[in-house]
Amino acid sequence: MAEIADTIINAPTIHTFDPGRPHAQSIAVKDGRILAVGSASDVAAVKGKSTTMVEFAGAITPGLTDAHTHVVMGTIWTRGANLTDLSLEEVRSVLAEESARLPDDAWIRGWGLDPNVFSEGFDGRIFDDVTAGHPMFLRMRDGHSAVSNSTAIGLAGVTGSESFPDESALGVDAEGNPTGYLLEFSAMNLVLQHCPAEAIPELGGRLLDVLEAMASTGLTSTHVLDFDEPAQELVTWIEENHELPLRLRFSPIIYPGTTPADWEEIAAKQGTGGRRWVIDGVKFMIDGTVDNGSAWLAHPDIFGQGTKSIWTDTGDYQRALKFFTERGIGTATHAIGDRGVEFVLDSVEGLGPLRERSPQRIEHIETIPDETVHRFAELGVAASMQPIHGTHHTKADRSDNWSRRLGNERASRGWRCRDLREDGALLALGSDWPITPFDPREMMADSILRRPVRRPEVEPVQPEQALTIEQAFEGYTSHAAKSVSLFDSAGTITPGKNADFTVFGKDPLALSAEELADVEVVACFVAGERTV
Repeated sequence: MAEIADTIINAPTIHTFDPGRPHAQSIAVKDGRILAVGSASDVAAVKGKSTTMVEFAGAITPGLTDAHTHVVMGTIWTRGANLTDLSLEEVRSVLAEESARLPDDAWIRGWGLDPNVFSEGFDGRIFDDVTAGHPMFLRMRDGHSAVSNSTAIGLAGVTGSESFPDESALGVDAEGNPTGYLLEFSAMNLVLQHCPAEAIPELGGRLLDVLEAMASTGLTSTHVLDFDEPAQELVTWIEENHELPLRLRFSPIIYPGTTPADWEEIAAKQGTGGRRWVIDGVKFMIDGTVDNGSAWLAHPDIFGQGTKSIWTDTGDYQRALKFFTERGIGTATHAIGDRGVEFVLDSVEGLGPLRERSPQRIEHIETIPDETVHRFAELGVAASMQPIHGTHHTKADRSDNWSRRLGNERASRGWRCRDLREDGALLALGSDWPITPFDPREMMADSILRRPVRRPEVEPVQPEQALTIEQAFEGYTSHAAKSVSLFDSAGTITPGKNADFTVFGKDPLALSAEELADVEVVACFVAGERTV
């Protein structure tokens, strides 16, 4: 006897992204999975008296996946004032308002600070006057650095002479006094550990708001590239009191200085989770960012920076990479600079036949030469990129901090999405939220236009690297799933896979990039349940 569908969903246009049947008009769902796909007459065979029929007038695609976010860490980071794209005077005005509004001993927090506001080096003390004795912590937009004022430096007992197990660093002036510049996570934690933490219900409520906002833009899942405390407590709290509106795939960070005992502990957690979240894979960081001089470059930037990995012992990174690959655990490595990307590819190649045991992925890949482009497809390493970083943070005239640091030659090799696709590499797309906004419609539009979709007056940056609309959608569907070996359950609308769909008011693949950015998201489904 044929199985009977729980639900049948019909729409004039269904883009399956399955080459065997790229288009359909009807999807049957049973127990959270896709039972059948085809025309209305094809799927009618699994309709029963108990089947719920759902009709949409627009178009359906596989559920969209943001391949790189930090939803928990980002919710913590985005506490306080949003300083994104503000000038120095605008930042000062916001901080003065925060100082007047908050109790005397309260911390002033901010995020998204543009490094271009500093004309003579990163120095948090320039905000001492407007923060009026409040301790201050402002995270830069790259997420890898921050500035604090004199009050916070004093509370944290920072001297400027501290050492770290990785390549974190503290800024000091000519007299050796700390400037409040905190480079990388170990340095930032010196100050952050003195900031009062939010209660779980408060933080969990803010996280749920973020996830619901993500779902409203068409996302049904995201690859979360961290799992630091209190991530497990937060998602458990949400599932005990509400429901996660999208799937969360967490990959814990393996920090420099961790030991094989730490790796064993993380390996033991693989596959554990809840109804809509799971721990799967691990994440490394081989370097930092171009903007703060910690990306690992083949040649120094104009300030003589970018000459080393944030792993003091890069051999230890390779040992950790082998440890997880041997156990079939997927890896993703943050690598932004050309030398950093090259080193990770060398390390994967050095695994030999072992690399076939698990998916290997590199995150960001902001500047690479031709010879490095070709190695991704050759080695089967997926590229996970955020072209929106280039469209939002760099300029075609090379006047931005990123481009000036690298120089014209290396800046011209930025975010080579089209080259990687045409060379046969997998290309997963994401936002790296909270570094840039998470709306996948705008993200895809930027990837097609190579400029901010909301700013038509801006000249495109490297327009030859523009993606087609089909490639952009593949980056959020089939390629995202393949990049982490989830293609057997996600990425296309195919019988047997998860019933995760995004429903649009119009056919998104028939729209211009500008129209795509504003197309209505009518509904989202996760495991056959409507979440939007």
